[in-house]
Amino acid sequence: MEQIDYNAEINKKFDKLLELVRNSREDPAVALADEIRVREAFDFACEAHHGQMRRSGEPYITHPLEVSLIIADMCMDVDSIIASLTHDVVEDTDFELGDIKQRFGASVADLVDGVTKLTRVNYTSKEEQQMENLRKMIIAMAKDIRVVLIKIADRLHNMRTLSFHTEKRQKEISLETMEIYAPLAYRLGIQKIKWELEDIALKYLDPVGYNEIMMHLEEMDKAHSCFLEVVKDAISDKLRENGIEFDISGRMKHIYSVYRKMMGQNKELNEIYDLYAVRIIVDEMPDCYNVLGLVHDLFKPLPGRIKDYISTPKPNMYQSLHTTVMGHGGMPFEVQTRTWDMHRTAEYGIAAHWKYKQGIESDSSKLEDKLAWVRRLMETQQDTEAEDFIRMLKVDMFADEVFVFTPKGDVINLPAGANPIDFAYAIHSAVGNRMTGAKIGGRIVSLDYTLQNGDIVDILQGSGHGPSRDWLKMVKTSEARNKIKQWFKKEKREDNIIAGKADFERELRRVGIPLATVLQEDIQAAVVKRMAFSTMDDLYASIGFGGTTCLKAINRFRDELAKANKLNNEKQIVEKLIQSPKKPKKNVSGVVVEGIDNCLVKFSRCCAPVPGDDIIGFITRGYGVSIHCKDCLNVIQQRKDDKDGRWIEVSWADEIKESYACGLQVQAHDRDGLLMDVLNVINAAKVKLLSISAKSYDDGYAAVNAVAEVSSKAEFDELRSRLLRISAVVDIKRKDVH
Repeated sequence: MEQIDYNAEINKKFDKLLELVRNSREDPAVALADEIRVREAFDFACEAHHGQMRRSGEPYITHPLEVSLIIADMCMDVDSIIASLTHDVVEDTDFELGDIKQRFGASVADLVDGVTKLTRVNYTSKEEQQMENLRKMIIAMAKDIRVVLIKIADRLHNMRTLSFHTEKRQKEISLETMEIYAPLAYRLGIQKIKWELEDIALKYLDPVGYNEIMMHLEEMDKAHSCFLEVVKDAISDKLRENGIEFDISGRMKHIYSVYRKMMGQNKELNEIYDLYAVRIIVDEMPDCYNVLGLVHDLFKPLPGRIKDYISTPKPNMYQSLHTTVMGHGGMPFEVQTRTWDMHRTAEYGIAAHWKYKQGIESDSSKLEDKLAWVRRLMETQQDTEAEDFIRMLKVDMFADEVFVFTPKGDVINLPAGANPIDFAYAIHSAVGNRMTGAKIGGRIVSLDYTLQNGDIVDILQGSGHGPSRDWLKMVKTSEARNKIKQWFKKEKREDNIIAGKADFERELRRVGIPLATVLQEDIQAAVVKRMAFSTMDDLYASIGFGGTTCLKAINRFRDELAKANKLNNEKQIVEKLIQSPKKPKKNVSGVVVEGIDNCLVKFSRCCAPVPGDDIIGFITRGYGVSIHCKDCLNVIQQRKDDKDGRWIEVSWADEIKESYACGLQVQAHDRDGLLMDVLNVINAAKVKLLSISAKSYDDGYAAVNAVAEVSSKAEFDELRSRLLRISAVVDIKRKDVH
């Protein structure tokens, strides 16, 4: 196998990073200063990650270096590049955030802190951990959007090296990427990264579908290799004739967009025709519309396939003019026309503000408008449970969108599937609260009507009206849901407390939990604090107006009750050891545990002690005392680190009636009949056999593994002596009973 010179590869990539830094700075003095800072950050990251390796076998520094290359390719500022180089230092090394701040400044430290996972906190579920890490990232990105750009770059490189993980982990990471990170990249307008994230994720989530589409596209490319060239030449000639300056390129659709079209429209591969796209970039916006007319002169447009994202940009700032036309030979293709400014925004999204405006200060008000969705996300995540937060994140931020209009012509964009109630609350909470009905194009529609692109929505209002609780089940957006809940929370608090308490106690009876167990003050205080309420009345009110479900509250009580019972059991064991060292010894399963009556005892499988062995006990969490041999390797290692005093003295009782499982291994030269001879000896010794297996090895040896019940070490030694007399047996060893 060819030896890889990692140092040469790392140096080559670092040189590329410096080149990107130099080329993206117009002022040579700024470029030099940035280069010096990047060199310092690289040296620091190399020092911090020295000796650490990735699953791929590469030095760990290759990961932050690749992330910084992605960030530099977006032409981001030097603080973003330095934060990319050092983004794993706090999480994976002995350096702390203060070290980053001291060396590279507060701005870099804040960025690193924003992308650092909350790994030192214990969570009750994987969903809760995922939510808290996402919540932390969103809070940080609300302050500085560069945090999420670094996080997306980090995820992109992890996806590129996903092949070194287990299949289960590949699917978990790919699903999270498809549900969270690719949509985030879309929301921020970074199309190029979004496409790559989706394609790699699909490769692991549906490898059969991925490979089928990839092979089909390759075959199409071979069969129609000259199609795009002919189309581009025809369009180029037409544009030159009309004196339009332009740049033209062509490409095939990426794999996931084809896959999504097949799934969404229930089509086979051979039914997907518009696989080609031509992109035309011009200098001025009026030229975009001129190009559209010229393209329609050349090729027949398909009805209803013109999309004007210039006059109505997408929420992620994307602007372009799209049309689908029929090419020669009946091959449809898409034409996208945009200006250079629109193209930069389409490629880099929000990152374009750092490259072309030298920061965000000069355009802060426009940027604030474009990031309004981040503020909405911040508002909706307050006091939200893990699963609800992630669900709302996927619906509000990442779902497909519809564009609808107010009667005055204002555009409101909502998630696909939204209804008039969502629309009313998107305008203002007062409009939603007074809503009595809705008209679409002058016709009254039901409140659960699914809004369509281009609908003109007129909300009917009446005084003295309020929302219905049924609306909570109908609305699509968390903004509408939260405003409805807020109305009930404010207007009907006393009613909510009464209704919520009744529902809670009814659910307790249904699941069989006595009311008295949840009335303990310490348990209530822990649950109320954990669920971010001040009092039990607040919890009841939340249940009453639909902010919290009874099941969630009861599950939290179950967790706290289980935790309290566990702590009480451990406390009782320790207290008995301290306070009652001279109580009468009692025999439990043949073992006397000093100072504890009727203690639950279990025998460890790692050393499987039997009477006659020197033994010691370990107080487990919730499972009594585990009995080990004193010379057990696990005991020797763990007693060195015993800070809680959980190892205790135990002894065998004077009278033992029980038998104990004991593992043994017969090591012998391989020969015919060996296993049968071992079985005969064990049978003759009148020892109960629990299991037996045998294995031959290439070196001429064999091993017979057995588990038998013996009453003492002396009985085992007698059995061992008998087995050693068998022809070809070399040795007999004790082993675990797993």
